[in-house]
Amino acid sequence: MARTPAAAAIPRPGEGKRGTEGYLGYLLRQASGLVRGGMERALADLDVTLPQFTVLTMIAAYPGISGADLARLTFLTPQTITVIVRNLVRGGAIEKTAHAGHGRILQLTATARGLLLLKRCRGRVAEVEARLAGLLGREEERAVRRWLAAVADELGSEAGRDLAQARAGR
Repeated sequence: MARTPAAAAIPRPGEGKRGTEGYLGYLLRQASGLVRGGMERALADLDVTLPQFTVLTMIAAYPGISGADLARLTFLTPQTITVIVRNLVRGGAIEKTAHAGHGRILQLTATARGLLLLKRCRGRVAEVEARLAGLLGREEERAVRRWLAAVADELGSEAGRDLAQARAGR
């Protein structure tokens, strides 16, 4: 019988390819997954999911946003947005109103109840973000924020070009 080679030990986060020598895209995904998990745990006892928190945050930041724009802004599918919006409306956190000029477009706004819930959620999430910021000095944090915004701008522009080309049939 042939022997199966022993599996390599998987390094802990921050070690091996999961550390500074790892692929940049993988490191971003690793960090994102761990931050997401921390935020989900922080929000769990409020009975709010991270996607619900994200949607409520964006509705509060951009009152009157449509579901389609919300999907693009949050990187969630329109179907997921529909379910989240339905649940937030049912919970009294947001309300829908018809757009004055385009009745089929529904505009979303946070209610007083939703803003209070968002404040409680932000307090929980702030603890996770403080842990992140605590790993950096002020200038390092500013540099990371600039870099992440530049990544979004660069790759978002590329995605926009790809979508426009696909729509043009190229």
